[in-house]
Amino acid sequence: MSRKEQLAAIERVMDTLDILRVKCPWDAKQTNESLRPNTIEEVYELAQALMDDDVPDIKKELGDVLLHVLFYAKMGDEAGRFDIGDVADALNNKLITRHPHVFGNVQADTAEAVTQNWEQIKLKEKDGNHTVLGGVPAALPALVKAYRVQEKAANVGFDWATPEQVWAKVDEERAEVLAAVASGDEAAVESEFGDLLFSVVNASRLYGINPVNALERTNRKFIARFNWLEARAKEQGRNLNELSLEEMDALWNEAKKALKAGE
Repeated sequence: MSRKEQLAAIERVMDTLDILRVKCPWDAKQTNESLRPNTIEEVYELAQALMDDDVPDIKKELGDVLLHVLFYAKMGDEAGRFDIGDVADALNNKLITRHPHVFGNVQADTAEAVTQNWEQIKLKEKDGNHTVLGGVPAALPALVKAYRVQEKAANVGFDWATPEQVWAKVDEERAEVLAAVASGDEAAVESEFGDLLFSVVNASRLYGINPVNALERTNRKFIARFNWLEARAKEQGRNLNELSLEEMDALWNEAKKALKAGE
């Protein structure tokens, strides 16, 4: 589509939403609070489609997320607070302000330099973050939050000099977990496991790996292998709880070989 056609398509959605807001009982009763859980669900569904690289599904889920953006803007307009134009203008202004290397005279030749500039600009903005970690949402899942706080701290220079240095910290935290386990102090074990996980997330970041994506790929790999194992057991007329650990290990190794190409 041309830019004109794209804008016309979005306008058609807005017109349809206007009608639904008046004529559909479900759409008419929605509020920011009632729509919020659905929005979270839609974003997760988009994340799933992106992980699968399923183009038709990505297109569908992007549409669902776009609908929610337009819906919140519609409700803001009804309340006389803001409309989709205000949202777009604020976004455009932010993009220009936070890209002085494109729209100004600042030099930033790498993605890392751009990110550092972005964080520094946010700290200086009147309505921006007033502390380095202030922009990390409290409600983020713990794994995502760990990655983001480390990333933000690194952007102001609080980081390892080289990625290799992080492994000593990982080894240190692992030793502390084992010591806590030996002590029998459950609170200490939980605390030290948290420190170990945090250090592993740090390691993944330093090597350019997003830990959320990495863990999700491993989740999928485990599920595929375990489902394969379960299916083979059923073919043998047996339930998994009837197999010995050695038998399950043997089927697991078969699953690894059978599914290796797909992984």
